Amino acid sequence: MSTKENIWRCAVPVATVWSSPTSARDIDKPGIENPVHLVKWLEALPYKERLDLCDANRVQTQLLYGEDVIVDEIVDDWAKIVAIQQPSIKDQRGYPGWVPLTQLIEGKDPDSNKYVIVTADKVQLWTEDVMPLLVLPFNTILPLRDECSKYFHVDSPNGKALLSKNGVEITSNRTTGNPTTMEQAVIKGTAFLDLPYFWGGMSSYGYDCSGFTYNMAKASGIIIPRDAGEQKEAGKAINKENTDEWQIGDLLFFANDFGRAPVRHVGFYFGDGKMIHSPQTGKTVEIIHLAGTKFEEELCGVSRY
Repeated sequence: MSTKENIWRCAVPVATVWSSPTSARDIDKPGIENPVHLVKWLEALPYKERLDLCDANRVQTQLLYGEDVIVDEIVDDWAKIVAIQQPSIKDQRGYPGWVPLTQLIEGKDPDSNKYVIVTADKVQLWTEDVMPLLVLPFNTILPLRDECSKYFHVDSPNGKALLSKNGVEITSNRTTGNPTTMEQAVIKGTAFLDLPYFWGGMSSYGYDCSGFTYNMAKASGIIIPRDAGEQKEAGKAINKENTDEWQIGDLLFFANDFGRAPVRHVGFYFGDGKMIHSPQTGKTVEIIHLAGTKFEEELCGVSRY
């Protein structure tokens, strides 16, 4: 079967991509249903169970509503997928993993010359009768059909729907916001200060470190690899020893063993010796001064897009 015939879409506001069909635990049930209950799931996850998502390699990444995937295989109630908008060396087609079949819908979006992207933290998606349908997170992109004074008329996995013009904007790109700069990506990132870290997170319900940099870049019209190590290699290398060469929006990379181990973390250079990043489980998106922190010792690279 050809790639074209295997395209499906994410049918929930946020679908978590798991390492295997057995990775999800009983406590994760609200996160693998349709409708998905993200707030219920995340609020019920204690620190130990959140940390286990990483330590036990349970979660790979996440999908946003309407995002395209290739379905390679269906096993019982699970689909083996490739997230084609998330570049990865794990698969030349995109980021691989497993998603509950109930959170996907078969088929591509209708063709469109214009799209709308969610620019607010979250927005309400309405039915054509203006009944509440779903809450969509930041960076969700849907095809634009028409517009009136109050709403954008869009195509969605749930059919024709409406988005208020507040908190969204038109983009000509199916996969990113309008082209700007990585400095603008940093500005967009400040809207998520204090948002709790979530391993594998790719939504405004919680980002991991590289999910944060990926999504702020995406919102600014720039697609970078999904994972931190690949983000480092794909960008233009900047002298990490000369901070005078650094620019706001450059990506800063960190590794254990005083920067000699593989990349384990990434953040944006904020300017004036500061970084904005999503640190680790139990912490939130923050701006810090690098001097005197472990990050000063662990810096292993600076890359520019």
